[in-house]
Amino acid sequence: MQPNEMIAPGEVWLVGAGPGDPDLLTRKAEKLIAAADIVFYDALVGPGVLDLIPQDVERVSVGKRSGRHSKQQGSINDLLLVAAQAGRRVVRLKGGDPSVFGRSAEEMAHLGAAGVRFHICPGITTASAAAASGSASLTLRGVARGLTLVTAHLKAGEPLKLDWEALARPGGTLGIYMGRAAAGEIGRSLIAAGRNPETPVMVAVNVSLPSERLIRGKLSALAFLVQTISDDDPTLLLIGEAVAGTPVVADMAVGEVLAV
Repeated sequence: MQPNEMIAPGEVWLVGAGPGDPDLLTRKAEKLIAAADIVFYDALVGPGVLDLIPQDVERVSVGKRSGRHSKQQGSINDLLLVAAQAGRRVVRLKGGDPSVFGRSAEEMAHLGAAGVRFHICPGITTASAAAASGSASLTLRGVARGLTLVTAHLKAGEPLKLDWEALARPGGTLGIYMGRAAAGEIGRSLIAAGRNPETPVMVAVNVSLPSERLIRGKLSALAFLVQTISDDDPTLLLIGEAVAGTPVVADMAVGEVLAV
């Protein structure tokens, strides 16, 4: 099969770009990128992944970062549809996995309503990559039997409405995407709902990139743990006994591991 035969003209692939490191792409994702003639990509797609896009392939940035939206979701949906209806081989690159806070359902619904064929190529979600970097597990027999993923991303002025009692129950790991700005509220709310203030926390910043930082501490110190993190640095909060992990030796050439 020739590379471009993986995508039919007028077809759209929603492709998971992983957390940023191009070595964490699936082999299928890399082949699909090479087969496209237009790629729409998010702001969180790593520069090494973007370097894999052939020079003759059109690139369109549709990224959203820290409230600065280059495109509204409705506009992105329309761009994908127009490209597909023009007979283009379309790849929609999404950071992490398309189905984990990637708004893939909205794009699929828009394409499907117009009769455009679409497919999903899954990717490594940031929670998995962060746990790997921190020599930790997201689940642990007898300690963490479940994993809950939520997002703390909100529109400006919206309150953070989560089921704190459910999230505070012991026996599981909690992964909170885009949680830096709300970290203080998250820590206070979980403790107020009954979560042990001594619960281990790992704050993962720029996961899998050369600038990666892993900051460990306790739930009671969560607001303090995020103080040195920039607004522009993608941040994931992992909370639970399982993420305490094993002792980690910091490799400053790869990332930075801090313990608080």
